[in-house]
Amino acid sequence: MTFKRPRIEGFAIVSREGMIAGSDSSFPEVLKIPADQEFYQASLNRASAVANGRHSAEGGPKEAARRRIVLTRRVQRVTVDPRNPKAVLWNPATAPFDEAWQRLGADDGILAVVGGTDVFGLFLTLGYDAFFLTRAQASVPRGRPVFPGVGAGSTAEEVLERHGMVLRKTRMLDPATGTVLEEWGRE
Repeated sequence: MTFKRPRIEGFAIVSREGMIAGSDSSFPEVLKIPADQEFYQASLNRASAVANGRHSAEGGPKEAARRRIVLTRRVQRVTVDPRNPKAVLWNPATAPFDEAWQRLGADDGILAVVGGTDVFGLFLTLGYDAFFLTRAQASVPRGRPVFPGVGAGSTAEEVLERHGMVLRKTRMLDPATGTVLEEWGRE
């Protein structure tokens, strides 16, 4: 059986500083923008599967029903998650992505990458087909960045550009809060 790579799309909402979570790793209330949540959940509903770190999840009413790849350093080989038969545990240091994708048994549709920082960073190197970056005007000054290096001299946009991504579209999601959605794609 030949490997058919899924379309890989990333989804994140960030603060003015490029943070996806507070310093305690919790999702800040100031980033819970209803228009973004609506876009995000609709996007996940189109995906064949979700990828997230062991401490991340997308939330929402359909979370438990989705196929997923959980990135973790706690396993040596790709294995079915003992707590969720629709999920596989994957350690990128010990197995290639295609092995995790094939083990998941999803079709060749869309893999939605939903975080956290290290997961978003890993998929930068694996190659996003698109990254949907929602930029909120709220402040989370000392938090967890969307990508490694953000907040320490780089913006999320600069990191995306360094990995061959270009800004394709921008649209206002919520004029009342100034929340903007940027769609990034390959050059």
